[in-house]
Amino acid sequence: MLRIALVIPTLDRSGAEKQLTWLATGLPRDRFEPHVIALTRGGGYAAELNSADVPVTVIGKRLKLDPLTIWKLRRQLADFQPDVVHSWLFAANAYTRLFAPASTRKSAKFVVSERCVDSWKSGWQLALDRRLVTRTDRLVGNSQAVADFYRELGFDSARLAVIPNAVSIPPRPSISQQELKQQLHWPADARIIMYAGRLAPQKRVRDLLWSCQFLRQADPRTRLLVIGDGPERDALLYFAKQIEVEDFVTFTGHRDDAASLLQLADVFWLASEFEGMSNSLMEAMACGKPVVVSDIAPNRELVRHEREGFLAGIGDGVAFAQFTRRLFDDPSLSATIGAAAAERMARLFSREAMVRSYATLYEAITTEHAK
Repeated sequence: MLRIALVIPTLDRSGAEKQLTWLATGLPRDRFEPHVIALTRGGGYAAELNSADVPVTVIGKRLKLDPLTIWKLRRQLADFQPDVVHSWLFAANAYTRLFAPASTRKSAKFVVSERCVDSWKSGWQLALDRRLVTRTDRLVGNSQAVADFYRELGFDSARLAVIPNAVSIPPRPSISQQELKQQLHWPADARIIMYAGRLAPQKRVRDLLWSCQFLRQADPRTRLLVIGDGPERDALLYFAKQIEVEDFVTFTGHRDDAASLLQLADVFWLASEFEGMSNSLMEAMACGKPVVVSDIAPNRELVRHEREGFLAGIGDGVAFAQFTRRLFDDPSLSATIGAAAAERMARLFSREAMVRSYATLYEAITTEHAK
């Protein structure tokens, strides 16, 4: 039986944390013994892991370079004696490869999960990634675009793997679409476009506000629901007023039921300039919703233009509006594209397929000769 240490900064309800939880709870227990270590804090997924009898240790990291966290992590790894140390996101990826005890570095294989085309990283972070190549048995990207980014950074092909995110159909929400419209004080015939994700510069939510302004002039039923929070929230609220679209847009902030609310959308939008593999996009597609998304490599791995949705150029708000108008005006086209999106998610991106891929990876690397 292989012992798998899964290390991540937090267990908040976010994309990488969800994927880790599905993996830890899905690994066959006759072949794998998972143990989750959260460096900074627990969160919403801790209870789900505990209910599945997956041990969870929360270390309580307080500083960027925290000596006590280093000591506790080394202690956990030395006690657990993992066969594989699988870390997720930059802080955990750095801490595990830099500070694992010598006994773990000698006996265990190190897997790091990268979730995005990380053009946001600073020079020192990218330099650290390059330095730690030799301490990495596999870097797993959740899309080919992510793997290609790290290949250009210095990871050779033998150390790279691609395992896409998994998706499941979100549960039905507790309210109907008409009840949602009533809560938001929208007209009964409103056409609901949704965005769900962080309000951060890379997501280009401003482009979506412009698109809403273009579209509502052609179809005054247009309404945009922006679900999520982030550093740009106040600026986006102000921008919506500047371009006189605030009456057609509602910002909900963070909602635990964000995935469920996607069931109530007529169309889903994503305008990001870079991604890894968007969980909210995948969830919208799994719900059978037609999507209009930016034409970037990770989105092209999910959406084929005019088959599961539409691809628009980065920053092309007019294209977002035009493609969405086509969907509004042609219910048959909208239904066909939505059904194709749901079928693609079920066929290629199931939780079972993701768990099988990681299980195969763990078993393969533990039989390889040490580098």
